[in-house]
Amino acid sequence: QVQLVESGGGLVQAGGSLRLSCAASGRTFNWYTMGWFRQAPGKEREFVMSIKWGSATTNYADSVKGRFTISRENIKDTVYLQMASLTPEDTAVYYCAASTRVAALVLLTTPSDYTYWGQGTQVTVSS
Repeated sequence: QVQLVESGGGLVQAGGSLRLSCAASGRTFNWYTMGWFRQAPGKEREFVMSIKWGSATTNYADSVKGRFTISRENIKDTVYLQMASLTPEDTAVYYCAASTRVAALVLLTTPSDYTYWGQGTQVTVSS
């Protein structure tokens, strides 16, 4: 079992930055993929970014490429989502997730690919 707890959400003005954290507890393995998803009101949950625990290889959604960065700190079992140049379209609940599937990152971009989920943290970007 893996437990995930997100933190760092809040209210920010357009153009601002936020850093989200996802602390993992329980047993994790180097082949796990950690992902960030987001869900805006009335919309489906969508993939944002992902990273391999072991290799730190990353994958990005086109909508955040160049603005968001994902990283992990293995000694703290924590994954970070650094968000910059935020726009109101980035407003959503952001979820951290863990996939146990052994697959390439580009194949792990839907919620059904992920087994464990955090409770979510709200990010609101004002115009």
